[in-house]
Amino acid sequence: MSLRHRLLLLLLLAAMATTLTATGATWYWARREIDELLDYQLRQQALSLEDKAYLLGQVAVVEPDPEQHIVTQLWDRRGVLRYQSHHGVILERPRHNGYDSVSTEQEDWRVYAMELGPWVVQLAQPLSTRRIIATKAALRLLYPAMAVLPLLALLIWWAVGRVLAPLSSLAQTIGRRDPAALEPLSLANPPQEVGLMVDALNELIARQRALLAGQQDFMADAAHELRTPLMAIRLQLQLLERASSEQERTEAMVELKLGMARTTTLVERLLAIARLDSSAVGGAQESVELTGLLERARQEVATLARERAIELHIEAESPTNVLGEARSLSSLVVNLLENALRYTPEGGRVFASVSATRNGARLTVIDTGPGIPASERTRVFERFHRVPGTKAPGSGLGLAIVKRVADLHRASVNIDDAPGGGALITVDFPPLYEQRAGLRPA
Repeated sequence: MSLRHRLLLLLLLAAMATTLTATGATWYWARREIDELLDYQLRQQALSLEDKAYLLGQVAVVEPDPEQHIVTQLWDRRGVLRYQSHHGVILERPRHNGYDSVSTEQEDWRVYAMELGPWVVQLAQPLSTRRIIATKAALRLLYPAMAVLPLLALLIWWAVGRVLAPLSSLAQTIGRRDPAALEPLSLANPPQEVGLMVDALNELIARQRALLAGQQDFMADAAHELRTPLMAIRLQLQLLERASSEQERTEAMVELKLGMARTTTLVERLLAIARLDSSAVGGAQESVELTGLLERARQEVATLARERAIELHIEAESPTNVLGEARSLSSLVVNLLENALRYTPEGGRVFASVSATRNGARLTVIDTGPGIPASERTRVFERFHRVPGTKAPGSGLGLAIVKRVADLHRASVNIDDAPGGGALITVDFPPLYEQRAGLRPA
């Protein structure tokens, strides 16, 4: 049963119990109040017998009983007051028969007048007496309701505690867990809401476990990839130490610099991957001009293009903007250009362009290299994966960085064959107004 149903059932039972208790107590006090009111009326009727005796001519005028609260007055047809039960009460002759409210210097009265033979009889009662009776009756009816409030509060406290006990149990279970534990939470017969919470926590734990496993795999792969260039640097240092001539020393120094450059590039890409894995980009959104990024990226890879004698041509429409993080988008553009330059044979061509499309913005990079087989176009985005038979130096991280940045910016990356041979890679960004809805972490 869900917590809502449990709480509703227990509160209804508590309300029923307190209502029955209050109803029984109210019935008891109402019966007592009605009995007292009827007794009061009986006594007032008995005390008024003196007035009836006077009307019958059986007794002389006497002083009224102090407990008699009803004033009786008799008027004749000429308007002369012939009898008054309370001499201290001065009331005017009734203006009409029936009920009326009259005010005097002492207090307010409720009166009733009627013709009785040759007499006009007027009965009056102080309104203060009625208010006192009504107040006592209301208080006596209120007492039972006030008396059951502590009982109702106690029952509600018990019901809420009983219903929320599974949440307390879940909190204690989580509190006792080892911070390094990644096993799913287990709770016997949890309510529906707690079960949903446990399922959500277990799903989060599963994602965390997968993330940690991915990070461990990444660290293992990174350590393996770093071992080779570091060993090469060590060998070059040994060759440099053993060099017997200036020419050998120069050659060893050149190889050492190249090894240091390759290692530096690998470490930079490893750090870029780690940074992208730990960020969601959404906290640093800004409008970024792809045209400017492409021009700056061309300047960064210009040295590599000259060394390989590759013609690098840039074409861009201005302005073409996307929403995102400039640093990671710059990494995407640089890695695309470096990937194209490294796998294009010397003397080849690399063409890059930025254009606005009906569906957003597009970044295109075309090279005249060997291309990427259709069977490898999905795997090339995996970390440290390289197309079998590839001779060009690389770490297998460039396109992985491109894919990660694209996912963070809700962009899609596609690989096709270039018209004249080679690879054609396009990155399609969504419209700027769609990106403003919030970049998604991948």
